[in-house]
Amino acid sequence: MSAARIPVVDARGSMSAAAQFLLVLALVLCAASRVGAQPIHPVETPMLRDDVAAGKLPPVSKRLPATPRVVSLDGEGIGPGKQGGTLNMLIGRSRDVRMLVVYGYSRLVGYDRNLELVPDILEGIEVSEGRVFTMKLRKGHRWSDGNLFTAEDFRYYWEDVANNAELSPAGPPRDMLVDGEPPKFEILDETTVRYTWLKPNPDFLPRIAGASPLFIYRPAHYLKRFHKKYNPKVADAEKDGKAKRGWAATHNKQDNMYQFDNPKLPTLEPWMNTTAAPTERFVAVRNPYFHRIDAQGHQLPYIDRVVMSVAESKLIPAKTGAGDSDLQARDLQFNNYTFLKQSEKRNNYRTLLWRAGTGAHFALFPNLNVNDPVWRKVMRDVRFRRALSLAIDRPLVNQVLYFGLAIESNNTVLPESPLFRSSYQQRWAKYDRKAALALLDEMGLKRGLDGVRRLPDGRPLEIIVETAGETSEQADVLELIRETWREVGISVFTKPSQREVFRNRIFAGETLMSVWSGMENGIATPEMSPDGLAPTSQQQLQWPKWGQYYETSGRSGEKPDIAEAMELGRLNDAWRNSTSHEERERIWHKMLEIQSEQQFVIGVVSGVPQPVVRRNTLMNVPEKTFYSWDPGAHFGVHRPDTFWFK
Repeated sequence: MSAARIPVVDARGSMSAAAQFLLVLALVLCAASRVGAQPIHPVETPMLRDDVAAGKLPPVSKRLPATPRVVSLDGEGIGPGKQGGTLNMLIGRSRDVRMLVVYGYSRLVGYDRNLELVPDILEGIEVSEGRVFTMKLRKGHRWSDGNLFTAEDFRYYWEDVANNAELSPAGPPRDMLVDGEPPKFEILDETTVRYTWLKPNPDFLPRIAGASPLFIYRPAHYLKRFHKKYNPKVADAEKDGKAKRGWAATHNKQDNMYQFDNPKLPTLEPWMNTTAAPTERFVAVRNPYFHRIDAQGHQLPYIDRVVMSVAESKLIPAKTGAGDSDLQARDLQFNNYTFLKQSEKRNNYRTLLWRAGTGAHFALFPNLNVNDPVWRKVMRDVRFRRALSLAIDRPLVNQVLYFGLAIESNNTVLPESPLFRSSYQQRWAKYDRKAALALLDEMGLKRGLDGVRRLPDGRPLEIIVETAGETSEQADVLELIRETWREVGISVFTKPSQREVFRNRIFAGETLMSVWSGMENGIATPEMSPDGLAPTSQQQLQWPKWGQYYETSGRSGEKPDIAEAMELGRLNDAWRNSTSHEERERIWHKMLEIQSEQQFVIGVVSGVPQPVVRRNTLMNVPEKTFYSWDPGAHFGVHRPDTFWFK
């Protein structure tokens, strides 16, 4: 698959410097729909031949778009495969069936293995001035139930979902707004739509390409039956009190494109979920109308079925080692590697090590929005956060738990990023007990007779670090940190809880400190959004209420009141309005500098290899590559639709 750039011109008919930059930045692309000059003749899928012969399905030539996306596997160390087989995987909870959307990675535009954006569902996209996005659909592309995928599916979402006050009380998603203003939406023809903003929208394409993507379309033919605008019976039932729930709640329950828990909802992903919750075993089968083919004319995916079995997260490493999964990375940790290696020959699999793409494999998140006023003041004192960081013996953690293979580092970009500087990685991150003691003494946090320091109100300085309780690895790291923090007069206790409880306590300000991985995109470039460094999301565990304030435009949460956090927000806004690569790079460096100085998130180690177990008969899985949520979608960017069994 190749991509050709379309010229972007200004009103005078010539390309401005800003337009040239935005052309490269926004990846103005048009997909080549075939490989080579020779036409590709589709080959019928063995699994579907009986249905085609019985007239239940049209032949493959009529199931594919007029211009399917042709995936060329040559030169990537992998090759054409064979159709058939069942891929078994393990998930820790029923809601993780949504990983079928993550791994399937069917997107309007998506990242390739070089993390460059290319058209996927779209046949092509033209971007003008970074603010006008003209999308060309593939003629004849169909939903998994055989209905055509057209501009009407975009119109339905925009007019009848995103801008319907009952379905979307908060209005359109933030990613669809620029300075609070929505785009102008136009249908140019049945397969062409256009979104126009007054200013550039640099987040639009990356959000569409995300692991948890911005879906700007819906299967209108299916959902209209649940919308009172198109089905009067829905409105009448609600009016007469016959409906168990409001029509909007029913519509939203049916419309779970990311959650993937409604088997009746048509999809564009390579596999369709056929199993409704609650269940312990989800079965997904190939989408007969999937839009990708290989260069030999075989419709993808190669694999017929994906079975996701629910297992206790803590048992997944053991079950994987017993051979219960054909492809597994989720819920596997580096400390499972030795055990997994020992069972390889007996259970016919290999344990690969992919490089993690997060800015920190293990990070501590002081909650700057904690409710306790005394603790809040202490947590917001940069001297305290720096002292905590200096009192961590990272080399000890690395050697004891990661055999020295990790990087002892702050939470920052990785060496693979063009933005990397060693100062970001090392500032306040060298083990220095004397310096930590001096900072804590300077704050006036005096020791008691038991050696534990006291808060300004006299309480012992005891930090309860909360975890999601899903791995023993976090407890092991915290145990090593506990020893060196005790030496500087800080007592540590660990509190595990279920993930939803864990997050809700942080959001509510009840948690002092938590543990999670660091910045999601540790391999960032200047063209990628730095919003993860600024208070922009409630999911940011170091300042959830500030993030909520940003997400709700001030309707909820708290306004940031620390100068450095406010500066990060200002810089993030400046990045969004910048007009040159150099300016965006400068902004990124300013934000990384602030983060390393302020220690808002305290990274411990990064670059910890991610174990990936694959069945020996499963082909086209890369031997060495990166493992990242966004960008990357874990397996998604490596195209599981091209994996096959020999």
